[in-house]
Amino acid sequence: MTPAPIAVALDAPDLETAARWAALVTPHVTTVKVGLELYLRYGPDVIDSVRGASGVEVFLDLKLHDIPNTVSGAAGAVARLRPSILTVHAAGGPAMIRAAVEAAPHTRIAAVTVLTSLSDDDLERIGLAGPAPDAVRRLAALSVSAGATALVCSPHELRAVRAEVGDDITLITPGVRPAGSATQDQARVATPEQALADGADLLVIGRPITASPDPGAAAAAIAASLRRTSHA
Repeated sequence: MTPAPIAVALDAPDLETAARWAALVTPHVTTVKVGLELYLRYGPDVIDSVRGASGVEVFLDLKLHDIPNTVSGAAGAVARLRPSILTVHAAGGPAMIRAAVEAAPHTRIAAVTVLTSLSDDDLERIGLAGPAPDAVRRLAALSVSAGATALVCSPHELRAVRAEVGDDITLITPGVRPAGSATQDQARVATPEQALADGADLLVIGRPITASPDPGAAAAAIAASLRRTSHA
């Protein structure tokens, strides 16, 4: 059975738990996501641990944001780990994004547009012209022009971003919550089915799967729901 286009966020308290979650979900999903906390705690070893024998794609979500020279060095350092995807902040600007793309030529550089935890009020307070869909669209266009081949945006901006950048760019969508799940710290959310229908290529789902008593079964259930929707 074809795995679903889901990146399971392995926000685990320790390396053993992350590796166990990864092993449970990899039959059902294409990708596992390693975030900043897990990577800083365990370093490069975490990549091999969660990749395991399955060879599942690893999404390294470090959200690099610094001057171009520093980001170039950081991207080059992690490129040897062969992550499928590495994130940088679009707000770092085109030179920074281009530096990451050039330093990690075999990794898909995904530019994070506006964090899904931010509301329009938050954008106004930090001085970023909104509303959120407008800010996301501007940052998406900037990132693609600088060489990014993937973008991270909330479900609410998918249609506008797809219209802006075309079909060749991979759209990665956090803030995905199955119906009935708590939104937690996400401000702009949608169900997996709705996000795919609106044009997402990869859905980031964490706690609705990993906080389940059986993460493998939870991943399988969401994957099955997506298959039913796609065949409907």
